Amino acid sequence: MSLPYPAHMPLRVAVQMDPMETIGIGGDSTFALMVKAQELGHRLYHYLPDALSYAGGRVYAGAHEVSVQRVEGDHFKLGEWRVLDLGSDIDVVLMRQNPPFDLGYITATHLLKRVAAETLVVNDPVAVRNAPEKVWVLDFAQFMPPTAVTRSLGLARKFLAEHGEIVVKPLHGFAGGSVFRVGSDGRNLAALIELFNSTYREPHVLQKFVPEISEGDKRIVLVDGVVAGAINRVPGAGEIRSNLAVGGTAAKTELTDRERDICAVLGPELKRRGLVFVGIDVIGGRWLTEINVTSPTGIVAIDAFNGTDTPGLIWEAIDCRIAARASASD
Repeated sequence: MSLPYPAHMPLRVAVQMDPMETIGIGGDSTFALMVKAQELGHRLYHYLPDALSYAGGRVYAGAHEVSVQRVEGDHFKLGEWRVLDLGSDIDVVLMRQNPPFDLGYITATHLLKRVAAETLVVNDPVAVRNAPEKVWVLDFAQFMPPTAVTRSLGLARKFLAEHGEIVVKPLHGFAGGSVFRVGSDGRNLAALIELFNSTYREPHVLQKFVPEISEGDKRIVLVDGVVAGAINRVPGAGEIRSNLAVGGTAAKTELTDRERDICAVLGPELKRRGLVFVGIDVIGGRWLTEINVTSPTGIVAIDAFNGTDTPGLIWEAIDCRIAARASASD
């Protein structure tokens, strides 16, 4: 990726994320992005999503200037608190709060859309709102295992009868939470659908169980539509969930031809939508299950295995987008 002007011009960066004290610096992708930004001379601000306000046609956030360091338990220092006009005081907003993808999250995308003409928001808030992980992926059903989205017990029973074993999971779930495997006998399927229907207002995802999950679930990271690297996340003993947050372990991996084909189809669309940092999940080297755009993770493990600098690639892509915007306005 070649830059049209000297790399890494100092930027004013506002990071919309969870409380700094809650992050685990050893593997947190947002922290890695902040460390790299600081190394590049960028000025960092931190605010929580509920600090967003709109008044008089402007969007504001009460934020602290922040500095970061790789010292466990002493990884950040908050500086001066100020109210930022996200359109005029900031060059880049990183929208990096963790799911759930709820009404609060959706509201934040609506507010940040109002600064996008002046300030680069990564990932693009409209694209994030229109591409929830387990919904947008349905546009690429040719790469997916057999899938149904429903609240209907009748359809769930029919789907199970057709596919033998299935997985049931929340449509807007995250980090491997509430993922259930249902065997061919259908035991507990009715109770599970009843529980999901009483817990969630939206429909649920049913997918054919893919036995290759025992070999791992590959997280592939794309930066502005280009593959930056991948890790294989292997489930723990007795688990079908491979997410690192629920005990999965990371392993070095390479892409299969099928995975390269998936990335070749997805890449241009990600770039067109302004989805700069995306993580996709693929099982068995060929089954696409999710396209993660809200707050993707995995870059720390990828860089540890491959000796790469994915945060550097992401900031380079941001530089290119800012330069393109500046050229377009000349």
